[in-house]
Amino acid sequence: MGNCCSDVGGRMAAVGGTAAITGNQSDAVDMYLKSRGIHGILSQIELSFSATNLRDRDVFSKSDPMLVVYIKERDGAVIEVFRTEVVLNSLNPTWIKKYTIAYHFEVVQTLLFHVFDVDTQFLNIEVKMLKLEEQQSLGEASCALSEIVTKPNRSLTLDLVRRVESVSSTHSQHHGKLTVHAEECFSSRTTAEMMLSCLDLESKDLFSKCDPFLVISKLVESGISIPVCKTEVLKNDHNPTWKPVFLNIQQVGSKDSPLVIECFNFNSNGKHDLIGKVQKSLADLEKIHSGREGENLFLPTLVGHDCENKILKSKLFVENFSETIQHTFLDYLAGGVELNFMVAIDFTASNGNPRLPDSLHYIDPSGRQNAYQKAIYEVGEVLQFYDTDKCFPAWGFGARPIDGPVSHCFNLNGSNNYCKVEGIRGIMMAYTSALFNVSLAGPTLFGHVVNKAALIASQSLADEAQKYFVLLIITDGVVTDLQETKDALVKASDLPLSILIVGVGGADFKEMEMQTKGKDLKARPDVLLHVILFNLFHLGMYKVVKYLLFKRFWLNYRHNF
Repeated sequence: MGNCCSDVGGRMAAVGGTAAITGNQSDAVDMYLKSRGIHGILSQIELSFSATNLRDRDVFSKSDPMLVVYIKERDGAVIEVFRTEVVLNSLNPTWIKKYTIAYHFEVVQTLLFHVFDVDTQFLNIEVKMLKLEEQQSLGEASCALSEIVTKPNRSLTLDLVRRVESVSSTHSQHHGKLTVHAEECFSSRTTAEMMLSCLDLESKDLFSKCDPFLVISKLVESGISIPVCKTEVLKNDHNPTWKPVFLNIQQVGSKDSPLVIECFNFNSNGKHDLIGKVQKSLADLEKIHSGREGENLFLPTLVGHDCENKILKSKLFVENFSETIQHTFLDYLAGGVELNFMVAIDFTASNGNPRLPDSLHYIDPSGRQNAYQKAIYEVGEVLQFYDTDKCFPAWGFGARPIDGPVSHCFNLNGSNNYCKVEGIRGIMMAYTSALFNVSLAGPTLFGHVVNKAALIASQSLADEAQKYFVLLIITDGVVTDLQETKDALVKASDLPLSILIVGVGGADFKEMEMQTKGKDLKARPDVLLHVILFNLFHLGMYKVVKYLLFKRFWLNYRHNF
């Protein structure tokens, strides 16, 4: 057994099946997911297509339609990604070929669809070789992938339109409809959880007991064994019981695929001694658990020119065995869960005079967005697809409203009792209006808005509503009520609430990040896993922010679905 990790402490820790939680927020959540056999959280979506009432562009027969799918990049570039087959003589085609795409919750994936009538002379040519400029357009449409998957039946019907319509054309403006249906692709959603133990292990050390650990490997067709997880090392123990391991069925092949479970004695030089092993499938291990009888380990030995298995008195036991079904983000959407966006904006004086171009709050007459507007739009445009009413609570903090004291949580729309605005455009308008109706002040306090968001989330939870809330706090400075904020975050850690804090401007936010990694938070690993605690991200890192948000949502709901 070679070196598994680069240091002694690392080599003694579990890998793959279970693992200790260390490091920052992203590491902790990644470790939590991977320790439970979840090695990828992207969903693969299979799109099916059909159309109705297409235009008839042929004289002696009906159109021969083919659909082409494009992806529109964030920079505006349009890339072709897929072509269906050609359906002969049909104005209501249902295409057989499907398009599979990786669904990214954290970005808006814009799809463009273009239906062509393939000219008869080209029908014997492979579709990928067709020159689209030589075919007639029947219409096109576009949508975000999020719009499809958030529909109750995951089907979206779009009107087909033409970019250019001939003035002399006698055709009506109706060009038919395109229906896109989404299905999530699965290989395996089942994870097996096992707690393994051994009895009467043989000692490999002269003056001490053995330090055992297990390595579980899968056997591939070539006969090679590929390790999939390793337990932690238990010191001086001939009768060890290890922490649970989690194996995804897809990870090992199938429930009947052979697994090799090897028990080693740990050595700090990396040359670990094989104590014994067994070869069993997950189905076999489940039977061992049900029968409550251990399986004897064996040790391969060389007898002459042959290799024989020496049966040992040492036994492997399966103390616990259970299976769980992994639910995906799209499962929650299908079950009626909604994301609800909330935003809180920093109006402290350190942002600068909003009427001057060097201010972070400056509203550029040319229409160019300032840092706050960019943050609202970048996060809000992703979340708005998952909110049915698209009415978002919006607050400001750190300013003095007209004829009032400094407020650390005031309604952005100026209302005394209603904090919601309509859509991302409504947030932008309320934000611009607030700049002319408040005086920038200070200090920078987050506790009030965190508590306000937590109150809304707790009320929703009490009403048993299937809602998940996301509070975006945008700030230009380091928080001054750090302990109060951390207390509020800890208090809100069991609520369906994520808090994203985006730092803008030139302040040094490193200090705030370091302070949030104190012992008071490390002592609460449940908080570390169940809330995005005070991570600070600059503009341009939205992929990371949204990726964390996705994992936070997934973790919070997977056991309640």
